[in-house]
Amino acid sequence: MITDKIEKSVVERVWAAVQSAQRIVVLTHMSPDGDAMGSSLGMRQWLLQQGKQVQVIVPNAFPDFLAWMPGAKEDLIYETQRDQADASLAQADLIICTDFNEPYRIGSLGTKMMEQYKAGKSVIVIDHHLMVAEKTVPEAEQVIKIVLAESPSASEIVYRLIYQIQQLAGLDAMNLDTATCLYTGMMTDTGNFSFNSNYPEMYEIVGDLVRLGVNKDAVYNAVFNSYKADRMRLMGYCLYSKMRIFPEYHTAFIYLSRKELYRFHFQSGDAEGIVNLPLQIKDIYYSCFMREDKVNPSEVELANGSKIKVKISMRSQGDRPVNVMCHEVFNGGGHKNASGGEHYGSLPEAVEKFLANYPKYFKKD
Repeated sequence: MITDKIEKSVVERVWAAVQSAQRIVVLTHMSPDGDAMGSSLGMRQWLLQQGKQVQVIVPNAFPDFLAWMPGAKEDLIYETQRDQADASLAQADLIICTDFNEPYRIGSLGTKMMEQYKAGKSVIVIDHHLMVAEKTVPEAEQVIKIVLAESPSASEIVYRLIYQIQQLAGLDAMNLDTATCLYTGMMTDTGNFSFNSNYPEMYEIVGDLVRLGVNKDAVYNAVFNSYKADRMRLMGYCLYSKMRIFPEYHTAFIYLSRKELYRFHFQSGDAEGIVNLPLQIKDIYYSCFMREDKVNPSEVELANGSKIKVKISMRSQGDRPVNVMCHEVFNGGGHKNASGGEHYGSLPEAVEKFLANYPKYFKKD
């Protein structure tokens, strides 16, 4: 049985806010991954089912392997469609944020969102990352926050919210497009259910989504079996030439410069999953992957003048958290076993930062 994890009073407030709104904007975080896309597009599809006008806005481009998702081609990309996105925000009656709770996570789009919040517009925040009080959307009468840090994905929380609204209001079941988006988010944010997924209720939700018509094999194939040959060569290069092992701390470390990425014709999404590869090695329990990138226009306010940033991803196994290091060292966060952050500066600086700090956070035994 699927339990109600969201307080009834909160569900009632969300449903009232949705009912009273006609134009709704859904936002998700920078460099959207499967859960960001799944939760935002799943919410979009369900809201369309309720007769609402809905626009999803993403700060920058999402990976090609997620472009097949229902509604993805209708997203506005703030980096290249700023005027249209600003107009959508200005016209919205309600703003829904999925898979993030801190405005800085959407770059300059966050500044525009906060302008609408200060103007009194309703905001719903749906997330599974721990909130930092001084960074999140401030508490206010028109703000509704659903943050379940124990949940492995924002897509699962969106499912739970829709499920509870259906029970409350006697609505029809979600449609197949909604279910497909939410399943995709759940699958990708757990590494195809290989971490943060060891509890029975998740599979009851998966079972419900499959009953609604989700073809889980087709979703897996679309996400994980649609890469270019250059990506496979990049993965081989990472493992053969770039992986460093620190056996005392059961840690693997890989980092790539922009020049190296260019050599393999890197595109958004090509780095997906590389951080997980070293965990297949016996006695490796921590993995860190860094890649150098340029600061995009939506991040200028965060970059403090730097034109270069480094994306950091960390993974771990068992009772070995990586989110604490990501939060305290790289201004990020995430799950206990799957987290990330950014460094606005050079790759050598980020590498040195990792090497100086990982022994403080990673276990020897």
